[in-house]
Amino acid sequence: MTKVEVSLPEDAEDGLQAFIDDVDERLSSEEDTCTVVQETLIDLFGDREAWERWQSGKPVSPATRVRLQGYDPCNATLEAEYYAEKDDEKFKRSKHLQWLWRQFDATPMADNVDFALRFRQMLANHLFEEAGDNLRIFKGVTFSYGHNITVGDNTVIHDDVHLDDRGKLTIGDRVSISDSVHIYSHAHDVVDQTEVRNYHTKIGDDARLTYDAMVNAGNHVGENAIVGARAIVQGDVPAHHIVVGAPAKSVKIKPGFEDVAEPLDAGGEHLADDREIPYDLPDDIDAFDEFGRDLGGPVKPHRTE
Repeated sequence: MTKVEVSLPEDAEDGLQAFIDDVDERLSSEEDTCTVVQETLIDLFGDREAWERWQSGKPVSPATRVRLQGYDPCNATLEAEYYAEKDDEKFKRSKHLQWLWRQFDATPMADNVDFALRFRQMLANHLFEEAGDNLRIFKGVTFSYGHNITVGDNTVIHDDVHLDDRGKLTIGDRVSISDSVHIYSHAHDVVDQTEVRNYHTKIGDDARLTYDAMVNAGNHVGENAIVGARAIVQGDVPAHHIVVGAPAKSVKIKPGFEDVAEPLDAGGEHLADDREIPYDLPDDIDAFDEFGRDLGGPVKPHRTE
């Protein structure tokens, strides 16, 4: 084994766990999530005195006011907020929890590994569609919504990973996701990039995605497979295979699994179309096109209900 058990001093442990339990209890209650997030961030950033001064009507600088207002997730917008097909009811709560997650990562406490891992596990329990036990989620992990993510038990997600769940993302048990990996569940039309198609992307049990790899939308990485550093997965990866390159191709079967794995020339199938998630948009939608282009040409539209 390459790691050892580490524990905090008893007095520090008691204080940190009490804080996590308090936030968890409040998020599990009927209390307004926005209020819980706001008050938690005020205290985490040590701004209670300035907050109370402002609330009492005493003058604060414009910068202080902006900072204090920023603890309220209702005063912020996230990129996913602009996605037309999102589930507004689910996203409302997810946005608030995402704001707490992201702002927590900006605090010094986010570098206290033992505490931060447990805090993110607690948040994942509230934010993800399903969060397994003993998750180890490190700093700088981002997602589109959060509520379309399912993660199994004993999975490790390292620094600066992006989990795109604009479609649906399922990650199995005991998966290792290295720094800077990007996993996508949506894609854009090549002619009109404002046309978005959503997919179900899966990472199988015991799979390992190594540094800076990318899994494109709708692909499946099989159980016990390895995706090499900076590889780009554009088709399915068979179980027990090791893939490298751009596009990723199988170069080896993991030793000991030759009898159960598909042949080395298997894999790479593009089955994303079978995994597209349909959605409808209202006829009266107030569309926002940041490009303002009129390119013409054939466009493959998203699948509708």
